[in-house]
Amino acid sequence: MPGRHLASISLRHFRSHRRVDAEFDGRPVAIFGANGAGKTNLIEAISMLSPGRGLRRATSEELIRRPENFGWKVTAEIAGHSLETTAEPGGARQVRIDSKLGPQIALAKVARILWLIPAMDRLWIEGADGRRRFLDRAVLSLDPSHGEAVLTYEKAMRERNRLLKDMVRDAHWYTALERTMADAGRRITAGRQATLDALMAAQAGAETVFPAADLSLTHADQPSEDLAEALAASRPRDLAAGRSLVGPHRSDLQAVWKAKGVDAKDCSTGEQKALLISLILANGRALAAQMGEAPILLLDEVAAHLDADRRAALYDEICGLGAQAFMTGTGPELFAELGPRAQHFEVVEAEMQSEVRHAG
Repeated sequence: MPGRHLASISLRHFRSHRRVDAEFDGRPVAIFGANGAGKTNLIEAISMLSPGRGLRRATSEELIRRPENFGWKVTAEIAGHSLETTAEPGGARQVRIDSKLGPQIALAKVARILWLIPAMDRLWIEGADGRRRFLDRAVLSLDPSHGEAVLTYEKAMRERNRLLKDMVRDAHWYTALERTMADAGRRITAGRQATLDALMAAQAGAETVFPAADLSLTHADQPSEDLAEALAASRPRDLAAGRSLVGPHRSDLQAVWKAKGVDAKDCSTGEQKALLISLILANGRALAAQMGEAPILLLDEVAAHLDADRRAALYDEICGLGAQAFMTGTGPELFAELGPRAQHFEVVEAEMQSEVRHAG
């Protein structure tokens, strides 16, 4: 089930890349090169064609190529649409779709982009905030309006937290903010639960060597189903803490290896990686079922920790899904099982900059 594919991309002064112009034909893309050559920088540029701060959550300033300190630019063509995202030193990121300025959220209407990077390997054993971000990216891929709900909730919560830090006790100041948080919070929680249901359904309907997971959403310190009531009841504790202690910003994602009945946090490192890959593939299948087309996948160093059989199975899954997956690795041998099913590019460091060379 082929999806909208990235037909071309151009980078200017983006991280280690002074200039890159590359074209793609919709097949998976294998990108290999030495550590530090600029492979991740290339797929990070692709991730900037989606809402948010990209796969490394970098600020616009951090994406500027040094030492030039020029503004950076990423332009691309996807499904007949021209996309451009840029930022000047000290300035905010701008987005243009078909030459018209627009909000970042509009990028999700052109293409859905999912990613998996090595920093996510510790997802199950570190803080809940990383798991919430992971889940919210999945929700956003299926429902772009989720981003608006999250922004509305976070803005109201910041204003409420300021009142709490200033020790404001008058209920009148809190009521409207808490109603806004409650309305947006209901949408956030409903979107998260719907996405978990879609991911589990996508796992159940697939034949794969990657493990299925039972997924659930937990809610810390939320004593009532009515969030507005819970926030009002929590004001004394919140005043003491100086921050809001109930709400979807305190939720957590839990996963259990279905076949073994083992919590993800208690699985081995290899098993945790396999669970992550399984969820990304399930997200891709859920999107394909919803939209009739596969998403773009960005898989950084995904092959390095897989044995040959599981690596081959991953490539078969990607090709079967019809996804344009951009995969990075240190050597071409990691992508041998793909053969002509993929385009191959080498990234090298030459004359203090990264270069991207077509390799087949």
